[in-house]
Amino acid sequence: MSPDHESAASAGSPGSAGSPASAVAPRPPVRFAYGKETWKEISFLLSNLFTALAGFVYAVVTVLLGVGLSVTVIGLPLLALGLGGARWIGRSERARARALLGVRVVEPSRMPPRRGFFAWLWSSLKDPVAWRTQLYGLIRLPWGIVTFTVTLVSLLVLWPVLPFISRGLSNADRGMVRGLLSPSDELERRIAELESDRGVVVDTAAADLRRIERDLHDGAQARLVALAMGLGLAKEKLLEDPEGAAAMVDEAHGEVKLALQELRDLARGIHPAVLTDRGLGAALSSVSARCTVPVKVSVDLPERPAEAIEGIAYFTVSELLQNVSKHARARTASVEVWRVENRLMLQVRDDGLGGARLDGGTGLAGLTERLGAVDGLLVVDSPEGGPTTVTAELPWRSRPAA
Repeated sequence: MSPDHESAASAGSPGSAGSPASAVAPRPPVRFAYGKETWKEISFLLSNLFTALAGFVYAVVTVLLGVGLSVTVIGLPLLALGLGGARWIGRSERARARALLGVRVVEPSRMPPRRGFFAWLWSSLKDPVAWRTQLYGLIRLPWGIVTFTVTLVSLLVLWPVLPFISRGLSNADRGMVRGLLSPSDELERRIAELESDRGVVVDTAAADLRRIERDLHDGAQARLVALAMGLGLAKEKLLEDPEGAAAMVDEAHGEVKLALQELRDLARGIHPAVLTDRGLGAALSSVSARCTVPVKVSVDLPERPAEAIEGIAYFTVSELLQNVSKHARARTASVEVWRVENRLMLQVRDDGLGGARLDGGTGLAGLTERLGAVDGLLVVDSPEGGPTTVTAELPWRSRPAA
């Protein structure tokens, strides 16, 4: 009996069932030698030839045709249209690299709308994103031939080392995509950030308008309607029941006071008069007086900032002090405001329980978005058990001279 038969027989015999040496280890399941990422890289390298050929032909035809016909009236417009189409090619190449190579490249900002033919023509001809995409198409053809040939030959002959070859070649592709198909520079990325921040500002303004409308409708407006009805009834009773009419007028007088107080509170929420008249120091002292814990306020500013920055600083401190009153369980708090070069710094401290987080549902996340929309910053340092320190940073803009 052969050794294989003997081992199989011994493994199947009842007497050797409990012997570890005679147990047959299970074989691993059959699978491909290469992982999913390697096959994606191979697919990208093999498709390079076809995409590079299309990009090369497009770049050569559009550039040569546009430059060659530039002596006529249609040459430069054709070149501008070709550059516009190059942006679409760059977008498809970024999508292919994202799907197969896992390269995450930020999409360049869109071309800003231009009024007039010549403004559009000039902005299109000097578009750096389109020109770099055309350069990408020109240099990709020889590289696409190399990668296609090397990958195909390695797949047939050098398949044991193909994963290493494909990784090296695809890393070069990743570098080309990042270098030539990414946004132009830091300015491009900054434009994308500002476009996102503009959306936050618009949403915040719309939310504030809805809040003001709701407060007016549910508060002061409803009270004034009731006041008008009460005065109408008092007018009808003035001759028949003077004492009852006097009582109704007295009640209406109380309603007027309440309506005025609601309007003052609403105006203070929009923009407090003390901030306009006396500046940030007095306004923060006023808002800190409404906090449930004693607050020490220190404002060290050589001059008043611009009205918009001053208003944002006020409402930032106001919301942070509201969090102290509602959530911190603190005994004392402090507010400090100072200027460092071209930045306005705000810091609110309390000796409460701590544990504040940007995602903790205390309004800090929304406050971070509002500050970010004006190139500001919010940092929270709040360990469990306290104390909590929230630092806000705003751009400094001087108030225009009167």
